[in-house]
Amino acid sequence: MAGITIEVARKHLDAWLTAEQEIAVSQSYKIGTRSLTRADLGEVREQIKFWQNKVAELEKINSGKGRNRFYRAVPRDL
Repeated sequence: MAGITIEVARKHLDAWLTAEQEIAVSQSYKIGTRSLTRADLGEVREQIKFWQNKVAELEKINSGKGRNRFYRAVPRDL
């Protein structure tokens, strides 16, 4: 997923956390003949884990501790 910034990842994580809260309050409800059923809680939790991992990965990269760290070595003959 190229092009995802830490801000975008945090917004997605916040949205999924909000969705989980809404599902926890009421999974489905009915008004008259109309009904609303929210998404599956298991799927929402999978998305939360994904975005938590993505935020953690981007924070590591921004702090210099991610997988894109660069080392330079100078060979010396003593």
